[in-house]
Amino acid sequence: MSSSAGFSLDDILMKLSLKQENGKEPKVEDLVVKLRRLQQAKRTLEEELWEVQKIKGVLEQEEEALCSEAFQLDVVLKEKQEAHRVLQFKCEELDQESQRKQEQNKQKEELVEQYRYRIQEATLKHRKTRMKFENQLQQLMVQHKSLFSMFTPQRLPAEIITAENATAQLLKAEKHRMEQLAQQQEELSDIYNGAVPRDNELLTTAV
Repeated sequence: MSSSAGFSLDDILMKLSLKQENGKEPKVEDLVVKLRRLQQAKRTLEEELWEVQKIKGVLEQEEEALCSEAFQLDVVLKEKQEAHRVLQFKCEELDQESQRKQEQNKQKEELVEQYRYRIQEATLKHRKTRMKFENQLQQLMVQHKSLFSMFTPQRLPAEIITAENATAQLLKAEKHRMEQLAQQQEELSDIYNGAVPRDNELLTTAV
């Protein structure tokens, strides 16, 4: 059996047998014309089929190429996504590092400001101390000049005599106080021992 696009020799023979049953004898010339038409249609259909198969082959090749390209693009996309994820992670790390650096810089600036304030405070305190020392030194110089003018070699013997007299008076007063203290201690001892002091002694002690 030979067939092409729905036409076959069996179909032609079937049509001829049907016409013979109807009592009509087909002409040879008509059959030849029809056969040629059918052959031409067959060739046309075979050519179209070949073109279709050719186009199909081209499309299949293009499909394979597109599939391969799609696979490659999918691989590239995954690589790009992975690279994007890594870069995003790096950016987040850099942002965190930048924030940490900013915090450290802020703390350093605050610390530097504190040190600057302390330095200014210490400088001011040192300046006040130096001024106070200069004032005290000035006062000492004035006192030294005053003492130097008072205790001259000419006045030194008289000053020594005055100091000795004052010392003697202080020693005498101290001796008197010690005697009074000893007398009071004796009276207290007599009281503890049961003796009663005389009135004049009480008066002397009171005085």
